[in-house]
Amino acid sequence: MKRLTLAVDAMGGDFGPCVTVPASLQALASHSHLVLLLVGDPDILSPFLAKADSSLVGRVQVIPAESVIASDARPSIAIRQSRGSSMRIALELVQEGRAEACISAGNTGALMGLAKLLLKPLDGITRPALMSVLPHQHRGKTVVLDLGANVNASSEMLVEFSVMGAVLAEEVLEISQPRVALLNIGQEETKGLETIREAAAILRATPQINYIGYLEGNDLLTGKTDVLVCDGFTGNVTLKTMEGVVRVFLSLLKSGDETKRSWWLRLLGRWIQKRLSRRFGHLNPDQYNGACLLGLRGTVIKSHGSANQQAFAVAIRQAEQAVRRQVPQRIAARLNTVLARSDKA
Repeated sequence: MKRLTLAVDAMGGDFGPCVTVPASLQALASHSHLVLLLVGDPDILSPFLAKADSSLVGRVQVIPAESVIASDARPSIAIRQSRGSSMRIALELVQEGRAEACISAGNTGALMGLAKLLLKPLDGITRPALMSVLPHQHRGKTVVLDLGANVNASSEMLVEFSVMGAVLAEEVLEISQPRVALLNIGQEETKGLETIREAAAILRATPQINYIGYLEGNDLLTGKTDVLVCDGFTGNVTLKTMEGVVRVFLSLLKSGDETKRSWWLRLLGRWIQKRLSRRFGHLNPDQYNGACLLGLRGTVIKSHGSANQQAFAVAIRQAEQAVRRQVPQRIAARLNTVLARSDKA
């Protein structure tokens, strides 16, 4: 299998190198074809690599960076002051062809702005969108976007998101004629913001898109659609609310204080816990961490800032899969044939 070189913003996120470096080593141990460029302060990164297996460290290169973009920095200011930062250098490695993808848990707004500046959007795309493939209750998958890259989205942008999501579902997930829905506050055609209603009108008039109408937030995990589209504000709140509920549910499956229970209640509790964990464990947010910044000429994966080691390793795997499946190239090849712009509707 061909070797892949990925750039990791090792300083980004809530925990920085204490998560990103062990996660990178975990990814290297699982994928022998990976080479990782860890971008950050060498004095901080080196101690995390010192005790690692030499066979893994041999596939790591530390790329020095002078600064880190703060997670709470205003994106406009962060972008202007980004030279020498770990996030920008990681993206520049992709721009220069030294890496095939970038992974960062840093400031979302800054990552979006810098990626658009350095890697450029695909022809026909106004702004990239954060996309994730979420599991649903029937053990299938749903493409969801935008998850936070664009707080506000025009009707034209929602249509572009719909097209990109449909292309990805068809080309990567191999879903024939994927169903596309808009996230709304009701299923009636008169409900929702004007931008959503305008996007719906365009999608209904676009035969290349299998548009099925509106869905509400409680349908996110039901599998009623293959692609669910919304603006970044709504998508981010929806995703994090869902993840919070799932985490609480999974935590309830863990055994509590069993000392006061009789032996048969303890046995029954463990049996129920194992059954439910097998049934719902695939919904654990750590298993699908990593949102792809869709619509760029290169591959960029945004990890949750609070991701733990396991979750960040999953984000690295997401980057590897996106490169292998040639996501940007596939979307670019199909975009002009399916993109319905408002001036053509």
